[in-house]
Amino acid sequence: MPMRAYLLSLLMMTVSLAGCINDEGSTVSGIGDTTEDELALPDWQIGDQWLYTFITPEFGEDSTRLVVADVREDDGQFMLGISSEAEAQRHAVINHNPFLGRVTMDGLSVYENGEPQPVFNFPWEVGNTWNFRLLGQDWSASTDNIYNGEVTVSATSDDGHELDYVFSGRQGFLKSFIWTSDEGVENLQMILNQKKTGYTGDVFFYRAGDIHDNLYEENDQEVYDTFLDQGYSPNEAWDTLVVYLDVEISQQGGSGSLTIKDHQGATPLTRAWGAGATEKGSVGTIPSNSGEHSITVTVRGQDSFVHLKVAGALVRSWSL
Repeated sequence: MPMRAYLLSLLMMTVSLAGCINDEGSTVSGIGDTTEDELALPDWQIGDQWLYTFITPEFGEDSTRLVVADVREDDGQFMLGISSEAEAQRHAVINHNPFLGRVTMDGLSVYENGEPQPVFNFPWEVGNTWNFRLLGQDWSASTDNIYNGEVTVSATSDDGHELDYVFSGRQGFLKSFIWTSDEGVENLQMILNQKKTGYTGDVFFYRAGDIHDNLYEENDQEVYDTFLDQGYSPNEAWDTLVVYLDVEISQQGGSGSLTIKDHQGATPLTRAWGAGATEKGSVGTIPSNSGEHSITVTVRGQDSFVHLKVAGALVRSWSL
């Protein structure tokens, strides 16, 4: 065979084989070197971990690990916890990390109001559309692009919010996730830094329910308010109450104070702030004591405010 014909034949054979087989298995044409395995439901194991940077308006930037803490074959659930207890507490009152707690084994669906929501659509295919509810919004999603093992998804909500996220078939979870409000505010960014296996250490999850959320603004008088701790259910009390505070006190003659008392007269929380004080997105816990709690707030100075949120939480932890 002449050399020119031989080289042409070899080139055609190489092209025909490219995109058909690689070290990871068969690939799907038109989407880079993505394999069929990378389009399919990943196989999570206890100790799988993903280090993410979370960015929110309330807390700025923070990094922590999401960890597969348990595999519950009896009810088909993974339990996804977090390596930072403080981050778990933040989730309890802000709900800024929807990928915690129960995750279904048959589709990695996450739970919203007790119902599994299909945020992911396996096996991935460009053009697929589906619906789910997450972060208090009803979403219509579509798979926009697949290339080199990464799946790009966009979603819009009925209220004008947007989600943009990338699922990495090679890392078995999200590469990035951005939630943008109808006002253009990025309420949440998740950015994957590292995927590893074999996590060792403590993992936490706070299963929470909202109890109180109020913004107290400048007022010359004491403000009185209440909230009711009814427990998780009639037969189960909350393990703890998680308290979120966002405070800003005016430099010009500003001051503020906050007191919470339970129905037995105990005072689990007191705060006082002077002129120019700030307390940006602080989170802590107080004991859960079923019954009515009283709140006394003073807020003085123009533009001063105290934002108080309270959530009840069932605390789950694992040692791996």
